[in-house]
Amino acid sequence: MSISPPVAGTPGAGLGEVLALFRAQPSLTRADVMQQTGLSRSTVNQRLDALLAAELVVPRGEGSPTGGRPASRFAFHSDRGVLLVADIGATGMRTALCNLRGEVGAEQERAMDVAAGPEAVLSAAHEMFTALLAAAGRSPADVHGIGIDVPGPVDFDSGQVVSPPIMSGWDRFHIPGWFAGRYACPVLVDKDVNAMAFGEHRCVHPEVRQLLMLKVGTGIGAGMIIGGEVYRGADGAAGDIGHIQLAVGDTESEPLCRCGNSGCVEAYAGGWALVRDLRAAGRDVSSVDDAVTLIRTGDVTAVRLARRAGRIIGHAIADSVSLFNPRVIVIGGQLARIEEQLFAGIREMVYKRSLPLATRNLEIVATRLDTRSGLVGLAMLLADDIFAPERVGALIGRG
Repeated sequence: MSISPPVAGTPGAGLGEVLALFRAQPSLTRADVMQQTGLSRSTVNQRLDALLAAELVVPRGEGSPTGGRPASRFAFHSDRGVLLVADIGATGMRTALCNLRGEVGAEQERAMDVAAGPEAVLSAAHEMFTALLAAAGRSPADVHGIGIDVPGPVDFDSGQVVSPPIMSGWDRFHIPGWFAGRYACPVLVDKDVNAMAFGEHRCVHPEVRQLLMLKVGTGIGAGMIIGGEVYRGADGAAGDIGHIQLAVGDTESEPLCRCGNSGCVEAYAGGWALVRDLRAAGRDVSSVDDAVTLIRTGDVTAVRLARRAGRIIGHAIADSVSLFNPRVIVIGGQLARIEEQLFAGIREMVYKRSLPLATRNLEIVATRLDTRSGLVGLAMLLADDIFAPERVGALIGRG
């Protein structure tokens, strides 16, 4: 996990900036903090004493002798409490108990239809959280933050899902409020593909400052990393690539999308659209996983439809490449498992439609974190949010 430390020599580095140094590095001495912040010894002592008193930082071994007594080393107290995260998909949910660095510990997984509504889904998440806490010997009082991601558009500031195509009953539902009576901690809510993008960036491509994450599963969505941070847009709606409308020449009419419009990328190439088209062609499939299995067997019709889907998705990605010039495009979701068939069409259209300058160093790769990318990324997003420099003072007040 990487966090940019304060610029050395910056005057007035507060408790939050000093704590960020400890979160980013295994351990530090007082002299290390002085060197990296430019703060005086007395100020570093003051900051460090406050962090030690709040148990956000703890002693950790000794430093190397420099002629006098060894300087004590200190480290971020990642076990001071825990974080709880739930990665909610269209048909399943993963939950995890994490330490305060956002490192995932124990996990659970459960089949769950997100269209069952917020009460049913969040109640299931709460049950899983309770089991994880009990197994770890922890209580709700130990929980410093909760992270929830969902497969729909999220107003990030309010934590509300807004007009989601596949999440019946979730519109404007206040997810943080649902947890408020159960846990006395902040609740972060984000779109699932934003969490996936952040996980891939931090764990697999930390050197990449511009990254596009494409989730191709039941639906199609995208998350963007710009300047090393998640880019959500003005209202949280950035990355809705699945609902870009295209004119595809091999159809007599535009297919109706689940969002209510017609001709969306997802309506042509999403997992649910593949199932629809395969069933229309007489194939016995009832789920996206069934479609993936059929494609991997080499069924001629299934392979043809998969390659067509790749070209349609590639058309939309090419527009994104031209717009913000990512260095890496990561593709995840259920359909990423048909890499040979899907990626060929994507690469064909991206390199055909985008300018050479935008593609000369571009990499198009499959996810390395696979189904865990959302869970891992969500935990890291939550840890960064909980320990944002401006929030550390409140944490210390909490004790």
